[in-house]
Amino acid sequence: MGASAAYHLAAAGAGRVALLERADHLAAGSTGACAGGFRQQFSSEVNVRLSQASVPMITGFTEQHGLPLDVHQDGYLFLVRSQALWPDYLAANELHRALGVGAEILTPEEAAALIPGIALEGLVGATFGPQDGIADPSGLTQGYASLARRAGAHIELGVEVGGVRVQGERVSGLETDRGAIDTPVVVNAAGPWAGALAASAGVELPIEPVPRHVLVTGFFEGAPSRRTLVIDAETSFYFHREGEGVLMGMGSPNERPSFSTTPDQAFVSEELLPTAVRVFPPLEEATVEHTWVGLYEMTPDRHPVIGRAPGVAGFYLANGFSGHGFQHAPIVGKLLAEMIVEGEAKTVDVSGLGLERFAEGGLVREGHVV
Repeated sequence: MGASAAYHLAAAGAGRVALLERADHLAAGSTGACAGGFRQQFSSEVNVRLSQASVPMITGFTEQHGLPLDVHQDGYLFLVRSQALWPDYLAANELHRALGVGAEILTPEEAAALIPGIALEGLVGATFGPQDGIADPSGLTQGYASLARRAGAHIELGVEVGGVRVQGERVSGLETDRGAIDTPVVVNAAGPWAGALAASAGVELPIEPVPRHVLVTGFFEGAPSRRTLVIDAETSFYFHREGEGVLMGMGSPNERPSFSTTPDQAFVSEELLPTAVRVFPPLEEATVEHTWVGLYEMTPDRHPVIGRAPGVAGFYLANGFSGHGFQHAPIVGKLLAEMIVEGEAKTVDVSGLGLERFAEGGLVREGHVV
């Protein structure tokens, strides 16, 4: 998010642009830990429209900018095993069709033909978005960083921001562990840590960090040949081909806010792996090669906060993407540049995603959180 914003701001002539990263390399936080998926199959119109603008920026990145990016457009497959959930996915599919998204309704047998080996027991139906896919999160981040530098932006690694300085009702600068920086504009792209940065400017940001596990297996018989990202809607378990095995993960109904990135072996062995085998039985023969934990930045309605912070001129928010920040980072960086340089977002209408909605009761919930 920060790298995309830095590039788009510099390219739009915003003036001197600096990107500050706490770690010693970019994509060291949630981006580097994510599964890299991108999709247009959301349940809210604004998320669909963000994807419609952002996905072509991912799939066309190499052609447009001449920089390499690993992209596989093999689709997202949602498996629905609950009669109660099925009408929600049918309604979402109608929304997709109305907005021009080429998502399909599949029978259980058609889903199994697409990804041989998935369990058919209890499967009501599936939805498939052939234009969805996966890409390299670190590659896209480094790509935008290279473009930002070419456009004149300055990137500083190993800089920890302590807080935002505010004079009156306007941003005046930043405090960092390398000293103060004077600036009239600050973009908060701090991911799960965005709440603390916002609080330093007197802004209450309703974001909770939620740990999510990711596992990668070695080779096993029955590993899917396609890199389609498969999601079991009821459990949120997902997997896609990665190397000779699969990458997989899952949320938990008992998950609690935490900044801990230490794997919970009890959750892995008692919940994630048994679910994995139920959804895709060939995984019973797989060995887990790598396990890590990344942090989702969750808002109450599972939609992001994009735009100027109320009451603090010059302070812009790009936070709370609830698991889909990587795929929306390209367009959000462009929207921020439009807001800051031109005064308003023009490419996508995100007026309903301001922080004010939480006080005003204007929430629109996203049901397809993976």
